[in-house]
Amino acid sequence: MATRARVRAPELVGKGGWLNTGDQQYTLADLRGRIVVLDFWTFCCVNCLHVLDELRELEEKHRDTLVIIGVHSPKFVHEAEHQAVVDAVERYEVHHPVLDDPELATWKQYAVRAWPTLVVIDPEGYVVAQHAGEGHAHAIAKLVEELEAEHGAKGTLRRGDGPYVAPEPVATHLRFPGKALLLPDGGFLVSDTTRHRLVELGPDGETVRRHIGAGERGFGDGGPEEARFSEPQGLAVLPDGRIAVADTVNHAIRAFDPATGETTTLAGTGRQWWQGSPTSGPAREVDLSSPWDIAWFADRLWIAMAGVHQLWTYDPATETVRVAAGTTNEGLVDGPADEAWFAQPSGLATSADGERLWVADSETSAVRHVEREGDGFTVRTAVGTGLFDFGHRDGAAGQALLQHPLGVTALPDGSVAVCDTYNHALRRYDPASGEVTTLATDLREPSDAVLVDGDLVVVESARHRLTRLRLPEEAVRVTDQAHRTQRAATAIAPGTLRLDVVFQAPAGQKLDTRYGPSTRLLVSATPPELLAQGAGPGTDLFRDLVLADDVTEGVLHVSAMAASCDDDPANEYPACHVHQQDWGVPVRVGAGGASRLPLVLAGMDEQG
Repeated sequence: MATRARVRAPELVGKGGWLNTGDQQYTLADLRGRIVVLDFWTFCCVNCLHVLDELRELEEKHRDTLVIIGVHSPKFVHEAEHQAVVDAVERYEVHHPVLDDPELATWKQYAVRAWPTLVVIDPEGYVVAQHAGEGHAHAIAKLVEELEAEHGAKGTLRRGDGPYVAPEPVATHLRFPGKALLLPDGGFLVSDTTRHRLVELGPDGETVRRHIGAGERGFGDGGPEEARFSEPQGLAVLPDGRIAVADTVNHAIRAFDPATGETTTLAGTGRQWWQGSPTSGPAREVDLSSPWDIAWFADRLWIAMAGVHQLWTYDPATETVRVAAGTTNEGLVDGPADEAWFAQPSGLATSADGERLWVADSETSAVRHVEREGDGFTVRTAVGTGLFDFGHRDGAAGQALLQHPLGVTALPDGSVAVCDTYNHALRRYDPASGEVTTLATDLREPSDAVLVDGDLVVVESARHRLTRLRLPEEAVRVTDQAHRTQRAATAIAPGTLRLDVVFQAPAGQKLDTRYGPSTRLLVSATPPELLAQGAGPGTDLFRDLVLADDVTEGVLHVSAMAASCDDDPANEYPACHVHQQDWGVPVRVGAGGASRLPLVLAGMDEQG
């Protein structure tokens, strides 16, 4: 076995305390003898949700030796609320202990720089690996097996039941519903997300008519009792009367036929899209990535592909899919559709005149829209400034603030209602006046709204219900609040900054160079003027960045990817794995700062 760096793991500290432990509080000493994986996550982050799914098989296979602990480390103010974390743990079926760390105490102790980050601690309490981003489950599984063998032989491995204690189930008709659709007879179809099914309700929004789906996580077509979904979200009517469903965690688009009750698959393979995968082709042969909402626009079904920060389309006439907007880079950049940047688009709505597609771009706390321009489409921002600014501020759109909106609803007068999810509010943007107002407050994580006879029926996801609201004639007055993501800036020295993305291929693997470079690095900055040299793409995982003389603070945006394959010359078709992560690193330039910025994609920084 290769020699590993031995760094004592810092203690686990979180002001919010422990969840999923039956009120038991834990220290690292209590976990001695077990292999521990810390999953630094925050529930707004779709990449974190991907990792939760990646870890499920590992968690089950090694349940007597491995303890996974989620360290919830918030980005948004709402995510620092303890009850919101409690809700998220249930919503996403987190079946391991979670430490609620609203002040990022443990995040800072472990020098974490990005969501998600995984840290592996051996049975003697030493950190042995760190991985940022997605695609590391295979590497961690190999490491866990090595640690089991090593510490089993040493007598330092302790087997047995872990600290997880399941919470008591709660009986409600819906559980964290995601999106809703008005049916022709006045009833509603609702995606009952946490229970992995669809629910048809009567016009009162309460009476249950029928369930569609077995109510257990899975991927299968068939009748109402046979079909299986995995955290379904968006719903949209197709021209033939069927209802398309964004089956988010199955990475698929399904179709439900209200007349027959049958569910079929329109697009997706059940596998998650990775860099290098096809971006167009026969719909059931192309991988997708966490489709969150859907809407019919410009003779296509548009898909908010939250997992890769893009919009895709599905054409039922040819049964094909393709990328329509976005580059996979995370951020807020307007312009021609193929050059625009999004950040977890999660809500779509077509304007009443059919000329505009509204987009709730959740991670930039923005409302954006897509319009035809010439032979193509253009993306523009109505409200929002970027990844790190959010709050609750009405007034002129240029200075208005939202907090992680998940839904948009087109209104007949050309304006758009916004489910301002983490502000627990319903907002309105009016393109005619350029103003943002607040229509209602005291909603609990509203995620979608449906227009019904001049009223709005809102999906209150964290209250597990639909709520009907009369649109007010005057806006609600709300005290202004403005926030920035609370992460300490990294002090860096003026001049040249060495950027090192640390990647060590997992044991038994090597970089895959069969088809050219196996690594990719993209660097940009906010403001762009922060970098005098060094922005742009490349294939090396290191770069010398030259900082501008007159910019003293900003954010470095770094996107890295590495592909590794099993190192077995006898195997003509080795198994390969993609590791990828995006970082947004706040920096402050000044004397005494560091001249090197290491970002760990996988492994340990030997120079750190």
